[in-house]
Amino acid sequence: MLRARWVLPLAVGAGLGAAFARRQHRDDEAEGLLARLPVLPAVAAASLPAPPGSGRTELSKYGLPGLAQLRSRESYVLCYDPRSRSALWVIEQLNRDTLSGASDRAACDFQEDDSVHEYHRATNADYRGSGFDRGHLAAAANHRWSQKAMRDTFYLSNIAPQNPHLNQNAWNNLEKYCRSLAKNNRNVYVCTGPLFLPRMEADGKMYVKYQVIGKNNVAVPTHFFKVLILEKESGEIELRSYVMPNSPVDDKIPLERFLVPIESIERASGLLFVPNILRRTSNLKAITAGQH
Repeated sequence: MLRARWVLPLAVGAGLGAAFARRQHRDDEAEGLLARLPVLPAVAAASLPAPPGSGRTELSKYGLPGLAQLRSRESYVLCYDPRSRSALWVIEQLNRDTLSGASDRAACDFQEDDSVHEYHRATNADYRGSGFDRGHLAAAANHRWSQKAMRDTFYLSNIAPQNPHLNQNAWNNLEKYCRSLAKNNRNVYVCTGPLFLPRMEADGKMYVKYQVIGKNNVAVPTHFFKVLILEKESGEIELRSYVMPNSPVDDKIPLERFLVPIESIERASGLLFVPNILRRTSNLKAITAGQH
């Protein structure tokens, strides 16, 4: 029987170098975490323009059924996906200051995100007996600087169903590596999210299939990504992008084996990172597998 294969789109042609050349640098004076989001923030419904060419505004007379759902917390910004009952992405800023402090993880509890409509939110009961860990996207240990910042990472909107072996081993190692980089760089911006990748099955066709858990049908990602934007003391920006399957991973495998071209994550996730980075700097270096 033909073995199922996961497919992560890879960059083709001239690769990242040519892609960088096509993207022009533009000055941007916006500051702060929101200025570095991998996608543009949603505008308020009241300011939405009429559909192009229609000349009409009454289409939104009774509101629009959905917009990008951004949540800004003490420690991170996320974009929520009501269909999966989890986040599309979560971005956080790490540096020497955020890693130090007396915050106590034992004083934090996983909690529903009441800012999400009850139809679209996950509950602790969804995870109970599922066989999956409540896996942090923005990691709790990244935010020892503030008890509230650490507590905010326990909202279930910042959680996704994660294989326990992955969560407690290889993924945990990647989180630790992010923190080690933050000690040796000016800032490390970490964007984490789920992937739902197609795979080829026995009939030779491609399918996107994933499990759901609990009465709220919380989606179980097939993979997770983590994109690191490093601000070096020299002013250089370094980009590292990782993908891991949501399954047991040998924690002895070097992390560099999970490095992928950033374009593959952009294609698979529907997000864009490089254009936004290049709005702020042209001094960008992308690290790929095999580079030291």
